[in-house]
Amino acid sequence: MGMYSMFNSKQLLVRRNGNNWSLPVSLSLQIGLMSITVFPVRLLLVSFFMLLAWPFAFAASFGRSEFLVEPQSLWRRFIDVCLRVIMRAMWFCGGFHWIKVKGEQVPPSEAPILTAAPHSTYFDAIPVTMTMCSIVAKLESSSIPVWGTLISYIRPVFVFRSHQDSRRKTVEEIKRRAQTAGEWPQIMIFPEGTCTNRSGLILFKAGAFIPGLPVQPVVLRYPNELMMPSLLSFRFKILWLTLCQLHNAMEIEYLPIYTPSDEEKENPALFANNVRKLMAKALELPLIDLSFEDREISLSQGELRVFDYSSLLEFNLLVCRLGLRTGTTEKMLEELARRARKLQGDWLGLEDFAQFLNLPVTDTLTQIHGLFDQHGDGQIDIRHYIIALSTVHRPSDSMETLKLAFKMYESKESGEVEEVNLAAILEIMLGVKEIELSGLFLSLDGPDTGKITYGKTGGIFQLQETFQFMCNECRIY
Repeated sequence: MGMYSMFNSKQLLVRRNGNNWSLPVSLSLQIGLMSITVFPVRLLLVSFFMLLAWPFAFAASFGRSEFLVEPQSLWRRFIDVCLRVIMRAMWFCGGFHWIKVKGEQVPPSEAPILTAAPHSTYFDAIPVTMTMCSIVAKLESSSIPVWGTLISYIRPVFVFRSHQDSRRKTVEEIKRRAQTAGEWPQIMIFPEGTCTNRSGLILFKAGAFIPGLPVQPVVLRYPNELMMPSLLSFRFKILWLTLCQLHNAMEIEYLPIYTPSDEEKENPALFANNVRKLMAKALELPLIDLSFEDREISLSQGELRVFDYSSLLEFNLLVCRLGLRTGTTEKMLEELARRARKLQGDWLGLEDFAQFLNLPVTDTLTQIHGLFDQHGDGQIDIRHYIIALSTVHRPSDSMETLKLAFKMYESKESGEVEEVNLAAILEIMLGVKEIELSGLFLSLDGPDTGKITYGKTGGIFQLQETFQFMCNECRIY
């Protein structure tokens, strides 16, 4: 399934057109009426119950250790019950009048980790508040007014994004808690790692499966007449459209415990994929072999939007397979660019390419090398590889990738890049086969020298109409 159909499903009754949403006429009338009658009342009640929950969560969280679990005293149990009641009342006021639950949640001693999917909306928090399970959350979420206190109450595994080894520390903490034989609360993890629109299950991240302990899959369904928009849309519109529905249906199904085999314990990726297959079968959804990083590429924003993702997604899959994607940092990209500049455009064969990356020659590395073999002679320009790596590493920061490319191509004396080289840079960044820049160069002030500095590119790409026309004229891979 293509990237566009994956993340912009035509099954949705609410369809996005640019930055606007189009609705069937009957639903538009319903939304309009509900917006001036029910919506403000519901919003007020939801806000009230959220504020009401705050002092309970604050009292129970105050002075509590981040690393030890205290015995569940009587007053803490009372607060836990109060919070469950308050949060359920909040969801009721939001239109979730009854929530269908299938199966039974097992205790943490039997399955310390719950894997929930698909992840698509704010309201995936409902099973969390019903169970008071821990979650994995970024540290910044704890500082959100009111909601941050509620998140802290459920003892989340915080991700310290500022730390270089945050992923490793997060996995270690999940593993530590999971191995305490039920001492810590269960952890509910959304292994997709990002939001989709529920049209399929993308690749699961391995974090929940690295401990090699039994997990209980949890599948979420929203069988509404008006499909609830996902977090891929504007966040306020999710809240608005949901609160304007008379009733929001939701189903939570707890599947049987999945106990990993010895092979799965040794191979978390295999464990994750087998659980994904089981959940996809229960949901009657297809498996879509796209990852969290693929989604970031497909939804990239910025001055230079990717026009065709196919080549970049193929490249991203291969560098992830080699482990190159995880280790990519700004500093590493700068170092690669510095070394590439010294080569002054020399072409590299497969052996030289492997030596440049300090990797052995493998089938995957051969495939990556082949992606940039333009002339079929077994030689590539290493700068093309670095531009592609930077693009998939920071898909929404295209101007930084362009700046990096200029450092590799620009003249030492003038800092200029020739038109043919800028075209080659943009072809990789945009995923197009052939691009014509003469129209853009003519839009520059002064004579057309066929060269450009990085400082002038910002002005060019602000000419959206001209740039859009140029991209429509180019040929796609």
